[in-house]
Amino acid sequence: MAHRLAVAVSGGRDSAALLHATVAAARPLGIEVHAFHVHHGLMPEADGWQAQVARLCEACGVPLQLRRLTCRPARGDSIEAWARRERYAALTDMALQADVQLVLLAHHRRDQAETFLLQALRGAGPAGLAAMPSCIVRDGITWARPWLDQPREAIDAYVAHHRIAAVEDPSNADSRFARNRLRLQVMPGLSSAFADAESALAASARRMAEADEALRDWATQALARCSAGRALLREPWQALTPAQQAIVLRHWLALKLGQGAPQRLLDRLLKEWPDAVSASWPAGPGRMLRHYRGRLVLQAVPGEQAAGWPAALALQIDAPGNVAVPAWQGVLRVKLSDSGVPLAWLLACELRARCGGEQFQSAANRPPRSLKKMFQQQAVPAWARGAPLLWSAHGLMFVPGLGLDARSVNPAEAGPRVTLEWLPLAADSANDG
Repeated sequence: MAHRLAVAVSGGRDSAALLHATVAAARPLGIEVHAFHVHHGLMPEADGWQAQVARLCEACGVPLQLRRLTCRPARGDSIEAWARRERYAALTDMALQADVQLVLLAHHRRDQAETFLLQALRGAGPAGLAAMPSCIVRDGITWARPWLDQPREAIDAYVAHHRIAAVEDPSNADSRFARNRLRLQVMPGLSSAFADAESALAASARRMAEADEALRDWATQALARCSAGRALLREPWQALTPAQQAIVLRHWLALKLGQGAPQRLLDRLLKEWPDAVSASWPAGPGRMLRHYRGRLVLQAVPGEQAAGWPAALALQIDAPGNVAVPAWQGVLRVKLSDSGVPLAWLLACELRARCGGEQFQSAANRPPRSLKKMFQQQAVPAWARGAPLLWSAHGLMFVPGLGLDARSVNPAEAGPRVTLEWLPLAADSANDG
């Protein structure tokens, strides 16, 4: 059991009632309760709301943490989405500072029903239709909604019984916001025509949450059979049924992109990837999905700096580790090894762009061959052949995608030896594990 928790309090009746009820239940158990309030700075009434929250916390005898947002929505941003994103970021920061691992949110059954309908109107699948989870762990913090199954009328009755002062947000009547239009124009008629509409929609959200969890578990297992490293493999993926292909592809894209993939991107991949030979698909700013020889990967797209990449860049490497090379938007990884090139040769080495005519020797018993032929033989796609080559005074040492040149592996040289790896600034590097 947590010995310290927090309640996110906006000052409205739902969160005010939750704070009051939480204190009443937690205090006899010796649980310390905190209140977190986020001042969005969007409305002139916000200062009054903050003052009301402070009075409520004083009456309840709980410490209050305040956070006033200093940023503003960017041009074209949804105000609702911006406020939600920034509010959770602020709440997370306050929880970490207060060493709180459980934060309670005051969403109730009507909120859940509205969220289900909004997601349905956006064409969401099971993940979206699951609406709001009753409990979820994010950033090491448990976010819980203990009243998600409670009707709004029960909360109103609690507020009236305990005479809890609460603020009214005038923006709740602003029909420019989708949730307000749904709440004011749709839900009353729906509830009038179907008395159990709210509870039925909330129940559907629970069923969708169960279905989404089962689908994600299956997709994780299927993806393990259809992927290798950073790549999604087309051959095992195509052995799935069309519906399974869509689920696995959507799951893989979500992992790589860090968010749900746009439906138009998913539709295009489902149509084009099965027959693609060498193809690319834009996947958002600075990112590109690329296919080559049956493998689909997410790559970072070089920015404007690419046009000005240097022809050569001198390096002095005297120890293992990662050598950042921002001029080529990558990292040269140097690792100690029982075999490899002498570390001493890296004290004066140079990264160079391909200029044509270079030859690479893959093994001591094989003749050198042109880079173009070696790239083709090793299935290195054209878009991955632009990384710089590493040279020393002894000649070509290392080619990204091919490895160490056999002529640079000199067993007679004394001292430590290293292997080399080129790591482009991949768009999905944080998801590779």
